[in-house]
Amino acid sequence: MSTLGLEKIEIPQEIIFKPNPGPQTQFLASTEQEVLYGGAAGGGKSYSLVADPVRYLNNSHARMLLVRRSTEELRELISVSKQLYPKAVPGIRFMERDKTWVAPSGATLWMSYLDRDDDVMRYQGQAFNWIGFDELTQWPTPYSWNYMRSRLRTTIDSGLPLYMRATSNPGGPGHRWVKKLFIDQGQFNKSFWATDEFGEIIRWPKGHTREDEPLFKRKFIPATLFDNPYLSIDGMYEANLLSLPEQQRRQLLEGDWDINEGAAFPEFNRKIHVIEPFDIPSSWVKFRSCDYGYGSYTGVVWIAIDPSSEQLVVYRELYVSKVVATDLADMVLQAEEGEKMRYGVLDSSLWHNRGDTGPSLAEQMIMKGCRWRPSDRSKGSRVAGKNELHRRLQVDQFTEEPRLVVFNTCTNLISQLPALPLSKNNPEDVDTHSEDHLYDALRYGIMTRPRSNIFDFDPSIQRNGFQASDEIFGY
Repeated sequence: MSTLGLEKIEIPQEIIFKPNPGPQTQFLASTEQEVLYGGAAGGGKSYSLVADPVRYLNNSHARMLLVRRSTEELRELISVSKQLYPKAVPGIRFMERDKTWVAPSGATLWMSYLDRDDDVMRYQGQAFNWIGFDELTQWPTPYSWNYMRSRLRTTIDSGLPLYMRATSNPGGPGHRWVKKLFIDQGQFNKSFWATDEFGEIIRWPKGHTREDEPLFKRKFIPATLFDNPYLSIDGMYEANLLSLPEQQRRQLLEGDWDINEGAAFPEFNRKIHVIEPFDIPSSWVKFRSCDYGYGSYTGVVWIAIDPSSEQLVVYRELYVSKVVATDLADMVLQAEEGEKMRYGVLDSSLWHNRGDTGPSLAEQMIMKGCRWRPSDRSKGSRVAGKNELHRRLQVDQFTEEPRLVVFNTCTNLISQLPALPLSKNNPEDVDTHSEDHLYDALRYGIMTRPRSNIFDFDPSIQRNGFQASDEIFGY
């Protein structure tokens, strides 16, 4: 604490968050380099963002920046800062012309705008130890966020950490990239290693003393209206949000990042369909399904069947690119080592020889010991598969549970399902130009009529002379 020069700063009691300081406290106490505090409207997110730099205003080395998309949107933050900073830091001055707070210690906080990508040049050559973005989804692309990371630096002896902080509601032109950066990559309220636009962990470059180590961490902290008792206590603001159309209500009241206009599966809900991992009993039937692609991505999902309810549990995923079929077979077998797979289903097009003289891609994997049966790709199978997934996502009226759930470790599938758009040419199907590889793998699997009852054929226990585990290929 003393290295940051915080001894003289006292936060007035009237601005401490009461009576539920949970998410705000987590945000203010986070040590990850990049943190997003986002979700429902009215949760006190912007107030928290304004409060966060206070701790550094008594450090003479502190150089901080807080931005909004436009100068008009900046006025609200300036108004809030004028209520907070003079009480927290006696003697602090606001320079109206420069929109800059100057503390008696010499620390500064510049409140500015960043409208277009070209506006980042205004900050070229600048150095900040703390950078904040309010309403991050208002930026259509991650360009500004990524560029400003290059402005994050300070002197070695300052004792200051390097932080980027952001707040936002779901929705807006930048919804997708913000969701991919913060929501899809990790679990809520937990640290995770930062990834690039391709989903790869950002690492120290070759030749550095820390070569190949992960570079820095991120965190997402969800916000709800009820984090702010001043808005939620009388229920009026909540009532106004309840009156909104379903999509806006789920975004602004529930803070739902998975809602997407034109989404193929609007019923997907993390609170219902995503669960904590558990040890799956060895007696449960397990199978896998795969959509293969070398140039794009290969998606594999592993599914278990709960015998008490026939609920499907997606408990593992594999999502890779530029992997040949034989290497994929090795990866699949390694992932399920020690498990008993009832069967595997694979895109039927992989049995096509396409003029080759050697074995097909499917046959190459089968020869490695990774066995598959072909998926149904007959006319109408795509629409039928989509309809079956709708049925699986519904909550069963008897069990009061959905017919399909996903372990929260399957982050790519959880990201892709709610983001899949409907086809513009056929509203009964998804857009095949979207990222649908894991969806296709899941669709292949659920269309194999997976069951766990006594009518299933299990070659490991039903032996009467020769029994083939696959009637089509006889192996």
